Amino acid sequence: MKKIINRYCWIIFIFAFNFSAGAIDEENFYREFLWNEVINAPAESQVQVALVLSGGGARGLAHIGVLKVLEEEGVPIKIITGTSVGAIIGALYSSGISPDKMETLAKEIGWQDMADLSTPNILKLFLADRLLPTTNMEKYLRKYLDEKYFHELPIKFACVATDLLTGEKIIFREGEIVPAVRASATIPGVFEPVQYRQRLLVDGGLVSNIPSFEARLLGAEMIIAVVTASDFSRQDVRNVFQVLTQAIYIQGKVIDSQSLALCDIVIYPAVSDVGIADFLRQADCIQAGIEATRKEIIGIKEKIIDCYLRKSR
Repeated sequence: MKKIINRYCWIIFIFAFNFSAGAIDEENFYREFLWNEVINAPAESQVQVALVLSGGGARGLAHIGVLKVLEEEGVPIKIITGTSVGAIIGALYSSGISPDKMETLAKEIGWQDMADLSTPNILKLFLADRLLPTTNMEKYLRKYLDEKYFHELPIKFACVATDLLTGEKIIFREGEIVPAVRASATIPGVFEPVQYRQRLLVDGGLVSNIPSFEARLLGAEMIIAVVTASDFSRQDVRNVFQVLTQAIYIQGKVIDSQSLALCDIVIYPAVSDVGIADFLRQADCIQAGIEATRKEIIGIKEKIIDCYLRKSR
């Protein structure tokens, strides 16, 4: 107790000296002082901060940029939920793979290869009237997630898929991770549905593109959502694939408004002009995530601090 009192007295002395000399901003000092308390709080007092990652195909690579800034600022993410590409990035990060590593993998391997959305495959889809496999996605996920189960992850994680036979929302938060993430990222009408326990599963974006409700289920006390929305008026819809994906996101926008009501902070990376399969713009998307998060970082810290103070009363 004596050490704690001495530490606070010393901080107050430094603040008073610097403030009187005009060398410090009072509001910023107070915020950073409380932020230090938040990130060093004992486990039972820590705020359960959730990061909710939306779908969006290539636009979702902005999530990597968001994670980079949150890590730099020491934001304590305890829970992650994701849909589609958000499920992929969320699972990788929850398992311990850093944003820098994901960015490197994107450059070296190419996310477009994992998605199986090359021009020959798209042509095959329409000419052969046969859905595309998700074998590349399976290989990619197995390489980095192996046969891990949800309960083994350092960060709580959940993802969402849609039952194609019943229209039900399927929330994955236990069992093996790879089949769940693969199902969450399976675009209906393009990829073969994932068979899982007598169900046919496809992209969770049909029922929950911004899985904030799922974050609350995992115990979230404060939610940061990342929405990589498309500007429908700027998207090219000249072929069947583009029309299909456009229709999915238009439908999802109606559901999104309900999900956003549960969020405390929403980050909107400027990626609305990026197509769902435009993975060659990965650097632009990641940078957009970085810039959007930096604009919100003070608000994020203040929300977490407020939650911490309410919890500590």
